[in-house]
Amino acid sequence: MAAPFAELLASRLNEALARTDFSADLPDGFSPKIDQTQNRQFGDYQSNAAMILAKVLKRNPREVATAIADAFDGGGLFEAPEIAGPGFVNFRVTTAALTDRLSALIADEVRIGVALTDAPKTIVADFSAPNVAKPMHIGHIRGTIIGDCLTRVATFLGHRVISDNHIGDWGTQFGMILWGWKNFLDHSALEADPISELLRVYREVNAKIAEDETLRDTCKAELVMLQSGDGENLAIWERCIEVSKIGLQKIYDRLDIRFDHWFGESYYNERLAPLVDELIAKGIAEESEGAICVFFRDNEKLADKPALIRKSDGGFLYATTDLATIDFRLEELEADVIWYVVGAPQQLHFDQIFAISAKRGQKAELQFIPFGSILGKDRKMLRTRAGETVQLADVLAEAVDRAMLIVEDKNPELSAEEKAAIAEVIGIGSVKYAELSQFRMTDYIFDWDTMLSLKGNTAPYLINAYVRTRAIFRKLGSDFAECGEVVLTEEAEKALLLKLAQFAEIVPTILEDFRPNALAAYLYEVATTYHQFWEACPVLKVEGEIRQTRLALCELTGRVLRCGLGLLGIRTTEKM
Repeated sequence: MAAPFAELLASRLNEALARTDFSADLPDGFSPKIDQTQNRQFGDYQSNAAMILAKVLKRNPREVATAIADAFDGGGLFEAPEIAGPGFVNFRVTTAALTDRLSALIADEVRIGVALTDAPKTIVADFSAPNVAKPMHIGHIRGTIIGDCLTRVATFLGHRVISDNHIGDWGTQFGMILWGWKNFLDHSALEADPISELLRVYREVNAKIAEDETLRDTCKAELVMLQSGDGENLAIWERCIEVSKIGLQKIYDRLDIRFDHWFGESYYNERLAPLVDELIAKGIAEESEGAICVFFRDNEKLADKPALIRKSDGGFLYATTDLATIDFRLEELEADVIWYVVGAPQQLHFDQIFAISAKRGQKAELQFIPFGSILGKDRKMLRTRAGETVQLADVLAEAVDRAMLIVEDKNPELSAEEKAAIAEVIGIGSVKYAELSQFRMTDYIFDWDTMLSLKGNTAPYLINAYVRTRAIFRKLGSDFAECGEVVLTEEAEKALLLKLAQFAEIVPTILEDFRPNALAAYLYEVATTYHQFWEACPVLKVEGEIRQTRLALCELTGRVLRCGLGLLGIRTTEKM
């Protein structure tokens, strides 16, 4: 498979710069930036290299642009450049190059032109990480869905990705749960819905503590017994984790998300004391008022923000566990890169952890991938009418119920089984796409009507575009066979083909700044471009090579949408 058009253009533009009269004065390492044009009226690609160089060369930008255009050789791939505005250089892909690319992309059924990375890495992806014995709430959508998408993209690009659900299975809340388990637990309710029952128990203990503060000490005593290895409390704790995982897995199954490991906080308990001793011995940590801290006196950003790694009572903290986790991931999982897909308020915590890792001489690339909040229509944190946090399971169930209403309205003739399957795809896909179509740091408003709309930048719109690509073959009465000779006769055909070819350009960029929204935006452009093609170019009403070419475009569009949505973690359906 040939390189993406943008990459080929950059290479030829560099060659053109080397032939200009100012080549000797080019800045060291200068490489022209290539952008896709927003309007094909101005070409397919654009470069502002002339305007950047004009400042360095102290020449007129259009004069520099003219020199570049005169020196440019498209080699049959690109037409002669055009100069626009203050000095933009615009380029168009030739029809011959587009024709060849369609045949090549159709032949590349799995990768659709996307190259494997030439520098594969072992990446540990830490995302979702709910607390045991508590239900996942709507705030877990972001980290869970973003982390899964990035994992899918990195795997597709050829990296070895290890997903780790670092669940919160050790902490002060377990003292309350242990006491509540012994006094309030409904075992039949636990079997039916474990997380809801554990939450009920936790809330009941909280209410009792509000009435009698001495109960808090009783719960702490239960926790101390657990930490000391008490057999009964360990058995309850293990059972609590077991049933919690069963409840959590139901949500992950519905989201079509899998983890390679569930190494929770408790997994690292035995590593904590030796770790702190090592940090003290190496002079990285020191005692302060009975506690053990790491100070960052040589770090302006953290100079007044020391990290506490052991409390004065001997207890350890999240920071200690996360440092031990890094050790494990480097030593046992052999990670080159570790991703932490966690909410933005944890920035300071990870700044400290990463700084300590650097002090220890660890070489792994540690990436904090933060995200913003989900808001209600009042632009406040989304909550139920009762003021409680919205549960993720309830959101997913309501999404599917609302999608079912749409399916029943549009396709009442379908069987109950077909309706249920389609509603599941649309409902879950809509929740995922509403998240992934946003820049991850944006606080966005959760709006049912918007996310389930068949119009605009939504999952139903994109899935419907895919369904249209399949409907043409149902009408034809057969699946796509072969491309044959490609004949492009209409601008709508060329526009669609160029957009499809750019799949190979967009996918590798997603990991540059962890931007699933860039892929979502691209897929929306594919869908809108396909609908324009659909309106302008009849498929089954024409014959011969033109029909075969348009069928190939329909097939390729379907593949790009199915693969692209799959990278977002969104399934497709053949009917809608």
